Amino acid sequence: MTLYHKPFRIRESWQDVRGKLTALADIGKLTWFGVGGPAEWLFEPADTEDLIHLLKNCPKEIPINVLGAGSNTLVRDGGVRGIIVKLSGFFKQISLNPTHRIYAGAGAIDAEVARFAAKNEIAGLEFLIGIPGTVGGGIIMNAGANGGEFKDILKKVSAVDRNGIQHVISAQELKMEYRHARVPKDWIFTHAEFSGFRGSMDNIRKKLKNNLKHRADAQPLGKRTGGSTFANPEGNKAWKLIEEAGCRGLTIGRAKVSEKHCNFLINDEGATATEIEKLGLEIYHRVKQRCGIELRWEIKRLGQFKKFYEEGAI
Repeated sequence: MTLYHKPFRIRESWQDVRGKLTALADIGKLTWFGVGGPAEWLFEPADTEDLIHLLKNCPKEIPINVLGAGSNTLVRDGGVRGIIVKLSGFFKQISLNPTHRIYAGAGAIDAEVARFAAKNEIAGLEFLIGIPGTVGGGIIMNAGANGGEFKDILKKVSAVDRNGIQHVISAQELKMEYRHARVPKDWIFTHAEFSGFRGSMDNIRKKLKNNLKHRADAQPLGKRTGGSTFANPEGNKAWKLIEEAGCRGLTIGRAKVSEKHCNFLINDEGATATEIEKLGLEIYHRVKQRCGIELRWEIKRLGQFKKFYEEGAI
């Protein structure tokens, strides 16, 4: 096997990192698609200080990316160079402060935040039950479902930049728009503060139940998918443009456009990441050719097509 890139020896530089470091980690299996090559290194920091330590000492030429729940991430078959940061443990904690605002780590699952809010009779966060991701990813793309968006409930965020410098800013400073927030590319979000309002448990539970039913009725649950593939263009629905371009049920290899919701791509038992991405690109080109609209990917594509590693190189 050709050696495209020899993995750097992270442990020689950072013996005192307290989190978990895994070489050639099989991160593809951590995504909903369940495909893709390994990460050169997977780092799960013990806490914010541990993350800061790595960022301050990591050479700037080494790429760093963040993997959340893997619900809207496609890892390419060749794997990912550099460090993949996964915020688990400490970063998944959720709490309630005295002013009834919810404080959540960026690794917390959106649906768990919704359930925590319901348990504490905080309304306004019910739409989070329909977002299959983490708080950190939700901030970056101003995720939304069932008529609600992150910008509706987000009050404050904490982040660390590539130099290990901490930032705490208000949600307004992110200038959130549809499926987009104006975030510096090198920021890694660590925590967020949300605000809802007091509500009755019965009403909150009813909304949660309705939101879950809507998701089950509209989306291909139980399939290896990556959530919405493309964002809705202004004044249009991505799924409608995809259907009109004749892409419902379209396949490339073992990758398939969902029959139930054609803005969802499915790994139909054995697809490669390359097949899934090619299918997405085919949709993109067919829609552009038909109506001139260029769809914007919601799925984050990481890595490269050719392998950078050699088994046992580390």
